[in-house]
Amino acid sequence: MQDKNFDKLSLKFAKNIYGTTKGEIRAAVLWRDLAPALTSLEQPRLRILDAGGGFGFLSQKLAALGHDVVLCDISEQMLALAKQQIAESDTPLSIELVHSPIQALTVAQYGQFDVILCHAVAEWLIDAKSTLQGLLKLLKPSGLFSLMFYNKEALRFHSLVSGNFDYVQRDLVVKKKIGLTPTHPLYIEDVRQWFNEWQMHIQTQSGVRVINDYLKQHLPPNFDTQQLIEMELAYSQREPYLSLGRYVHFLGQSSVTST
Repeated sequence: MQDKNFDKLSLKFAKNIYGTTKGEIRAAVLWRDLAPALTSLEQPRLRILDAGGGFGFLSQKLAALGHDVVLCDISEQMLALAKQQIAESDTPLSIELVHSPIQALTVAQYGQFDVILCHAVAEWLIDAKSTLQGLLKLLKPSGLFSLMFYNKEALRFHSLVSGNFDYVQRDLVVKKKIGLTPTHPLYIEDVRQWFNEWQMHIQTQSGVRVINDYLKQHLPPNFDTQQLIEMELAYSQREPYLSLGRYVHFLGQSSVTST
């Protein structure tokens, strides 16, 4: 088995993820969590690694603020899309594109980073824990680690309220793989335990799409997407909604000091 490569799905992925309300919610929650944390590092110019960052939606946003970003992805097509968008930017962007699996990144070649982002990647990895632990070697002492992962319990709950009981009884194993359905969703408590083992203090935790994915098909005539995003932000850090997020975002800070 191999980790997922989105080369054949790059345009579909870009459109389905960031060209939709789902993408707007994701971007709103992540940016709400990240912006104050980046400011707290009190450095005007940060080194940021976007590991498995696709076409670099957040990479471009962060580079536009004056940060230096390394955008790494296994998909050549995703990086080609990133290169095109960077070239078309009105603002010069300091983004280095690296075509590589994130497991191949080394401190010797790239040094260490103030911030590492790894969003919607872990659930595609055969061994997420080991890969993420290796990635943290590239994080500076007291650096920030932003991990967003696909929540297995939310997948189960969504299937239950959709009446897909046979799927739930098969322990969420699908008969036929669907292109954008993650292959290795994670449990929140498992990931929380990993952060403890890695001596990462979770500063912020949020659910992503805590409402959107459970909306009824027939919505009120006055339904407003912007109001939905506001509600997502309002409830994303409150239980039980947080744990029902289709994705969960942990923003951790290393408690390991330099020697």
